[in-house]
Amino acid sequence: MRSTVVKALSMKFFSWHAVLVLLFELSAVLSLETESYSILMPNVAPKKPETYLCTPVRVDPTTKHYVVGFSPNATMHVAHHMLLFGCTTPGSSEEIWDCGEMATSRQQGLKRASACSKGSQIIYAWARDAPDLELPKDVAFEVGGDSKIQYLVLQVHYADVSAFENGHTDESGVALHYTDVPQPKAAGVFLLGTNGYIAGKTTEYMETACAINENKVMHPFAFRTHTHSLGRVVSGYRVRRDHRGIDEWTLIGKKNPMKPQMFYPVSNNLTVVKGDVLAARCTMVSDRSRITKVGPTNEDEMCNFYVMYWVEGSQPLNQKYCFTMGPPFYYWDRGFPFLNNIPSKDASSI
Repeated sequence: MRSTVVKALSMKFFSWHAVLVLLFELSAVLSLETESYSILMPNVAPKKPETYLCTPVRVDPTTKHYVVGFSPNATMHVAHHMLLFGCTTPGSSEEIWDCGEMATSRQQGLKRASACSKGSQIIYAWARDAPDLELPKDVAFEVGGDSKIQYLVLQVHYADVSAFENGHTDESGVALHYTDVPQPKAAGVFLLGTNGYIAGKTTEYMETACAINENKVMHPFAFRTHTHSLGRVVSGYRVRRDHRGIDEWTLIGKKNPMKPQMFYPVSNNLTVVKGDVLAARCTMVSDRSRITKVGPTNEDEMCNFYVMYWVEGSQPLNQKYCFTMGPPFYYWDRGFPFLNNIPSKDASSI
């Protein structure tokens, strides 16, 4: 594994007089000067299409850092998509490994393992030439120190490897913008997704919903959609049941997933509390004669809706994922949680 973090995330020792330290920290709070650290693929050359590769960085365990922004260094002509995981323990101790657990393609000579073996959470996602992401003021992902994120693991999906036919290699990745000044609000990402399949020559609704069971107030501020080629609209909602038992649906966001798959601002200024339901739908249109199942390749499909949010304090929700069996086994109006008053037309139109 690569060394513990180079200068950008290295341990910082101060021998100044206490007054000077206080003045320095006060100045940092006022200006919130940030530093950057890039996590990049180490000149890899994937051989087979639909390859997933992971590479880790050990975060300084003695000092907390607060990530406040992300700048991707990638192009959709090379990388299909990238995910940045925060892990307590990575899936491997190697510099690079095959992390396409569901993929049929394997990179010869590399160990296969998940991105994280313990404490997995997504903190950033990118696809389709999405631009930089800056978090709201006072909001950050807490990493290092005694936080749950001790490693950052970059995963890149190479759907097409024609760019590597002439000996070229890849350094796709992302630059993290961070500060050592504690931020009062903790960022988190909640991922909604489905399993299931889409029959040929049909329009299918892939739906998912989960109740929030933690006593924290979520403030969604950005959302991201992700499908492969069949997705037409992906929408996400907060669902709150009133005293009459009728569900009230408030839009978090919706997008055509063929647009840049960046994090977009939420549609409404809303909060999510214990007992609320987060729900998402992917409207899929298939002109294929075959069944399309959920899977990792371009021949498969995915239905993902990401909610980026903040909570007061230093700890986001422990609940990070919501997956259902998907069609034809789960829909909003059948299965748990059973939802009513469904805004079906709105959920499937831009």
